[in-house]
Amino acid sequence: MDRYQETFETWNKLAAQYQDKFMDLDLYNDTYDFICNSIARDHAKILEIACGPGNIAKYLLSVRPDFDIFGIDIAANMIELARINNPTASFAVMDCRQLDKITVKYDGIVCGFCLPYLSPIDSQKLIANCYQLLNADGLLYLSFVEGDQGQSGFQVDSSGKRSYFYFYNQEDLRVQLQKNHFENIKVFNVEYAKSGNEFETHIIFIAHK
Repeated sequence: MDRYQETFETWNKLAAQYQDKFMDLDLYNDTYDFICNSIARDHAKILEIACGPGNIAKYLLSVRPDFDIFGIDIAANMIELARINNPTASFAVMDCRQLDKITVKYDGIVCGFCLPYLSPIDSQKLIANCYQLLNADGLLYLSFVEGDQGQSGFQVDSSGKRSYFYFYNQEDLRVQLQKNHFENIKVFNVEYAKSGNEFETHIIFIAHK
């Protein structure tokens, strides 16, 4: 089994636990508000990549119920929960490495902590695909964990389930955004408490086409 497949299966098994832990987490709400305030168009079309149980979509719709949200995730159990949590949005099981199959254009693309589970090569492809999928002045939201790429590897939870986790350098990702002609890159830094006194830095980039 390759690292992607094992990671996908882990997320499918942990869907309910992920929902319990993150559905009502307010740590990133300022960044979600920035999305809502930056997209002026009524009934704007939003693509959410790696939507999980729909926690981000739920918050966005609480502020902007006019948003037309389509969410994708590789884990079928995540999609099932997302549909329950967001009855006005649409969802589908889809691998984000196949974004080039999507033909619709969007006013915003939200990619919350998908990059930590994508290799640098696949992340570069994702950023390029996102640019092609955005309307003029469309917004891209990317979040990731700052760290030494050499520390990337399998992480194991308390039940023994493994997922392959990639750390990213924010300057490297900034270069990728600029290479793909994204502009007006805004950066948010969030300190996330993993456990006890252990923290990791979460970075959010919001850029425009």
